[in-house]
Amino acid sequence: MYKAFILAAGLGTRMRPYTDHCPKPMVEVAGRSLIWRILDRLRDAGIPEAVVNLHYMADILAKHLEEYSKLNPDFIIHLSFEDDILDTGGGIKNALHYFNDNEPFYVIAGDALWSDGDISALKTLARNWDGSKMDILTLMQPLDRMKITHGVGDYDLLDGGMVKRAHDKSGSHMWSNIRLNSVDIYKDIPEEKFSFLKIMDECEIKGRLMALEYAGDWHHVSTPKDLKAVNESFANE
Repeated sequence: MYKAFILAAGLGTRMRPYTDHCPKPMVEVAGRSLIWRILDRLRDAGIPEAVVNLHYMADILAKHLEEYSKLNPDFIIHLSFEDDILDTGGGIKNALHYFNDNEPFYVIAGDALWSDGDISALKTLARNWDGSKMDILTLMQPLDRMKITHGVGDYDLLDGGMVKRAHDKSGSHMWSNIRLNSVDIYKDIPEEKFSFLKIMDECEIKGRLMALEYAGDWHHVSTPKDLKAVNESFANE
């Protein structure tokens, strides 16, 4: 099974005051941190190891991940420390040496929160991956199914799995920040610090950005209001 990269270096400013004391991936939903929930999903899908980048309160997050490793010694976690934050694309490029040249890897935001349906979201991506046709395969959440947290119309999902970015945020789907991508898309970028959105746009132009509508529930946990909503929902479940 493919390896994974978890983006966890950000400052989490919109989640203050929670992130005044810990990195955003450590914020808890129903008593379990967001990043531990992601690691649980990876393990459930049979993914053997993950790379996590760290910057903001890196020592605190590193200890939190060490605790997870002690409880789950069969799962390998590599830490990629960033003295200067490298943004969502640069952070991944900085850790490419952990991944194999001939296979894709998962990239997941450290604040991602989703509930699998009958089939794992990560396994669904793997089963639909075709490197001859795509460089990125991602999950998109339809806005009309986002009842717990507020959605933003990042993209329109087109026929055949193609997507078009809605620059005015009027699209029908929100990007989940959960994807499989090839290693090659990072190699020709000279900058050390850059946004992954740059790569998304380039792949869209080339017709190599593909998406699946997610059949389960994905939640946009961006603010304390979002956190309160998902906590109430998970508590009821």
